[in-house]
Amino acid sequence: MHAVNRRAARVAARCLVVPLAAATLLFAAQPAFAHTDLVTGSPAEAASESRPPQTIKLTFSDEMTSRYAKVALTAPDGEQGAAGAPQVAGRTVTLPVKPGLPAGSYTVGYRVVSADGHPVTGSYRFTVEEAAPAPAPTPTRTPTPAPTRTDDASRTDDASSTLDPPPPVVAIAGGLFLLAAAGVSVAVTRRRRIRHGS
Repeated sequence: MHAVNRRAARVAARCLVVPLAAATLLFAAQPAFAHTDLVTGSPAEAASESRPPQTIKLTFSDEMTSRYAKVALTAPDGEQGAAGAPQVAGRTVTLPVKPGLPAGSYTVGYRVVSADGHPVTGSYRFTVEEAAPAPAPTPTRTPTPAPTRTDDASRTDDASSTLDPPPPVVAIAGGLFLLAAAGVSVAVTRRRRIRHGS
């Protein structure tokens, strides 16, 4: 009877060795197969911000690859609030945000791939209480027109053109003067002849 009990105990022990060994290996290998998770977000999930943030920062449990990092920010009006591509530095992914966004509920969506190849996808919301102040208008400067410069030569030419008559006018005036003088001379000569003849 005792021999039968001993055999049964040995068989039971042998049967338990394999499951216990498998369970030990499973628990030992579990950290290696753990998935990458989002650790913190800034702004955080369900946070209430007084003004729209300038950047969205997501920190994960493992290092990220910049090639496959996708982060989007959706504004309350449905427009995209990102001002550029996300930047990856180790475990942190930073997304620049456009200025002048409205108040309301924002959605952060992300899909990244860790350095060991695990994809991570998720989203969360946060709220902005006040819209960003409008940027101050840039004053426009009206260029002052440069003073017009008049050369002395052009001034002299203008003065001479107003004072001196053009050459054709001088020639015509001279011709008329000569004709008038000739006419007077002829008239004087005729009078003298008439007087002498009488």
